[in-house]
Amino acid sequence: MTQAQTAKNSSVDFEEVAQFSRIAEEWWDETGKFKPLHQINPVRIGYLKRHICNRFGIDFQSLKPFEGLSLLDVGCGGGLICEPMARLGAQVVGIDASERNIKVAGLHAEKSGLTIAYRATTAEALVEEPKRYDVVLALEIIEHVNEPMAFIQSCAALIKPGGLLVMTTINRSAKAYAFAIVGAEYVLRLLPKGTHQWQKFIKPSEMAAGFRAAGLDVADTTGMTLNPFKREWQLNPKDLAVNYLMVGHK
Repeated sequence: MTQAQTAKNSSVDFEEVAQFSRIAEEWWDETGKFKPLHQINPVRIGYLKRHICNRFGIDFQSLKPFEGLSLLDVGCGGGLICEPMARLGAQVVGIDASERNIKVAGLHAEKSGLTIAYRATTAEALVEEPKRYDVVLALEIIEHVNEPMAFIQSCAALIKPGGLLVMTTINRSAKAYAFAIVGAEYVLRLLPKGTHQWQKFIKPSEMAAGFRAAGLDVADTTGMTLNPFKREWQLNPKDLAVNYLMVGHK
């Protein structure tokens, strides 16, 4: 997908796309630049599984609880969430504005023996198509787009009635600036410098307002924090100061 083809899509930030394209080959390196995403993945997957099962009345203990569900991962990157969702039985479509990310994701899925439909496109472009999804995910992506409220509208428009949207992002707070930018990018160097821009972070109240404006009911908002003693990520509904997850029902 060329820049000209996506110019009309207001949420696409081409500088952000280019930045992630440059390091696309590192998506599946658990010790590389995407190490933080690998570390939070078990918590994210558990959260997604619980809320999707609850929404559709599915047995949480089932080996493939998402069988029969269609799932769209917006801003899928290298497929770190698409693959576990496919293993849980979902019919997965992963989209990303970066063609390099899509190529990396497709190759890894093929090596893993998984059938995932990857496309280099945007949520706005998919809205023009008739297909809608039971589940739409947009994880750690809204802080990298332009016009975040319009982005929420596009994601919500892609959900079937009765479906759900899950977004995860970083709060625009002083603590988030200290931890997610100064700490993660400059002190601990867990992320490449310039990965995040504090002014593009979204407060939970702003995201909730965007969900409601898009016709979604906010079903849950939960924080995700790092336990400094166990060095493990965990859900914390009382601490939304840095990372948080939000579920909307249609």
